[in-house]
Parts: sequence; C-alpha cells; structure tokens
Amino acid sequence: MSDQPPGTAPCTEVWIAHPEGRLFSRVWTPDPPTGRPLPDAPIIMLHDSLGSVELWRDFPAALSLATGRRVVAYDRLGFGLSSPRHGPLPLDFIAAEARHDFALVRQQLGIGPFIAFGHSVGGGMAVNCAAEFADDCEALITIAAQAFPEDRTLDGIRVAKAQFKDVRQVERLGKYHGDKARWVLDAWTETWLSPAFATWSLAPVLPRVSCPLLVIHGLHDEYGSTRHPELIGQLSRSRRVQVEIMEDSRHMPHREHPEAVIERVKGFLEGG
Repeated sequence: MSDQPPGTAPCTEVWIAHPEGRLFSRVWTPDPPTGRPLPDAPIIMLHDSLGSVELWRDFPAALSLATGRRVVAYDRLGFGLSSPRHGPLPLDFIAAEARHDFALVRQQLGIGPFIAFGHSVGGGMAVNCAAEFADDCEALITIAAQAFPEDRTLDGIRVAKAQFKDVRQVERLGKYHGDKARWVLDAWTETWLSPAFATWSLAPVLPRVSCPLLVIHGLHDEYGSTRHPELIGQLSRSRRVQVEIMEDSRHMPHREHPEAVIERVKGFLEGG
C-alpha cells in the first residue's frame, strides 16, 4: 500500500504478467460509504501517446474519491514502468490494445463490469474497449480523443517532433519512461505521421458502442478540432450521449481544469 496524504484515495501497485514481460498498474480504492459497497464497475484509465500512470499525477485519486469508485491505471507495454516494447507499433495498435493487453489487465485484476476512460489516443483505445467488451462496459468517457488523423493533429505532432530535437526534452520524458523514452517518442510521431496510418479511423468501431458516452474536448486542443468529439458522439449507437466542449481548454482538460472535468464525470456517472 502506498503512503497517501489525508483526503486522497489509498492505492496499491500491481504488476500484470505479460507474454513480453510485465505491465505496471496502480489501483485507487476509496473508503466505501457506511453500509454500502463500492460500485462493481471500476474506472479503467488509458493514457495518451507520451503518457504513463505517473503522468496522470493526482487525477486518478481525486476521481476515485469524487465518484466513489475504484480507479485503475496501467502503463501500456513500452511505457512508464512496464517492460520495453521492441520495434515499431503495428498500424492496428489502437484496436489491438483493447483485444489483448486491456483484456489481460481485466483478467488478472479480476474485473468484470468496467467504465472505459481514455485520454487522446487512449480515448481511441477506450472506444475500442467499449466496442470489444460491450456486454461489460457500463460507460465510456473520452478526453481529447482523436477519431482520425486530421491535418491539425498531424501538424501538432510535427511541431512536437521538432521540439523534441532538443535533447533536454527527451531527458524530461526519460523521467517517466527511463531508457524507453526515445522509443515512446518515435512510437508516437512515426506511427501517426506514417502515410500508411492516414486511413485509420474510429468510424468502423463507433457503431459497436452502445453504452452511455461522455465526450470531453478542449476548444483550443492543438491536436484536434471539435470535429472529433462531434463524430464520436454522432457515430456511436449510445442512447445517452453527452458531448462537452470546454472553451478554456487545450489538449489536457483533466490537467488544466481537473475539478471541472471531475465534476462532469461525476454528474455523468450519476445520471445527471
């Protein structure tokens, strides 16, 4: 059990056995209300292209406390504290995450019903998780998710790639990914900028999403216009869709305005 300051959800660290090594995960569990058990479905968080469990910072603990649910975050293979991944990402890596490693995490942590929560490319993965395991997914929440490789998305990646020519930027990334930092960076920029990835889209997957859906997007997101949340909301089969455009946010609404994001998530999960 990790030491936690007062007023936060305590967490445990769990290693997930993987065919290529192991995955690091962290589970936050709030104290249950008096006389009532915790909800069965935990929130499972999928990080962005440069992300990790550590880079969620204190958001998962706050989310756990506010919603009264367990929150699970894990480092994808090749990221954070998880084992290295070798070679380029396959072009179907977004869908493959749902079919393979996400399923592995659920299996080893004994998770049945779940709520999928993803940021950026993790949002696309969360969409695939909701589609792949539709019978078990109670809700889907995306933040700054991309639905296709928009010019704005690719331009933002090109700008970031140029900035990472500064070795100090890569060293900062190494704080979270160790000696995997260069692989993490290349996995993001080279995959998305590859001409072979240009046809990728969530359009074929979204009609398989039928659970309640909350789509959060920053109006000034440098990696995607509001066309992305609009498409995610329009193409799903969800009977309950809530699209939230945050006018004062960019690509990290949960970091820029965590309380506002948590308020929206809490209200959505409570049916408000």
